[in-house]
Amino acid sequence: MLKIALLQIAPRDTLEENLKKGVEYCRRAAALGADIALFPEMWSSGYRIYNRPAEEWTAEAVPVDGAFAGAFGGLARELHMAVGITLLERWEGGGPRNTLVLFDRFGERRLVYAKVHTCDFDAERYLTAGEDFYTAGLDTAQGPVQVGAMICYDREFPESARILMLKGAELILVPNACPMEINRLSELRARAYENMAAIATCNYPDTVPDCNGGSSVFDGVAYLPQLEGSRDTCVLQAGGEEGIYLAELDLEQLRAYRRREVQGNAYRRPSKYGLLVDPKRDEPFIRADYRG
Repeated sequence: MLKIALLQIAPRDTLEENLKKGVEYCRRAAALGADIALFPEMWSSGYRIYNRPAEEWTAEAVPVDGAFAGAFGGLARELHMAVGITLLERWEGGGPRNTLVLFDRFGERRLVYAKVHTCDFDAERYLTAGEDFYTAGLDTAQGPVQVGAMICYDREFPESARILMLKGAELILVPNACPMEINRLSELRARAYENMAAIATCNYPDTVPDCNGGSSVFDGVAYLPQLEGSRDTCVLQAGGEEGIYLAELDLEQLRAYRRREVQGNAYRRPSKYGLLVDPKRDEPFIRADYRG
């Protein structure tokens, strides 16, 4: 069983304090036997971007090859545990990015993913959007697993998880910072079901403004031969409290399911989907500056 630790924890006021708390909780997760530890969205700054001048919070960005991210790479190597650390990334190509860096248990950087679907209707308009979705092979103590990532609002676009599935993702990591209510949880359930992929989401606890915990793992396995009907794919659903929430993912069960079932890539008809990538359809239904 692959053990995934969701670090549903509240940030502190400074980068240095978030580093210290993040290290502490990674150590706790490793003591629980976790193979992967995942942070909520933009842990370096605690996603404190609302009701602040943009020039103030964008100045808090840090590089992916800097001391903050590097500390978690060293920690991953020390603990022999993969770490998905999130940060407001200082990016030389433009404005800062909302980024996940995944280190393997040897401290090697395996994946850098910047949020593609930034919330441009609000403060995230000052961020630079990521350019693509990526997957990477992750060597764990439980064997290799192909991992991809989405960040928060990405989940609301089915294309995000679909592309990751087509690139081989078995497990999709989703750092988050918003209320996980029934509709968003339903999106995650749907993304897992339709792509036969496990989806692990880590949110901030309910002590953080506009967040409510609810971190979750859906294993993507809706049917088993020994069961007459479908099964609940939710293998973990956290409450609102701060803490480490540990889920076990049966990779062999997931892989067997993908070999025999019909979701995912089995009966797709890509030639019929041209409208999805037609640039003439890029115009939104609402104006970007609409506020009700």
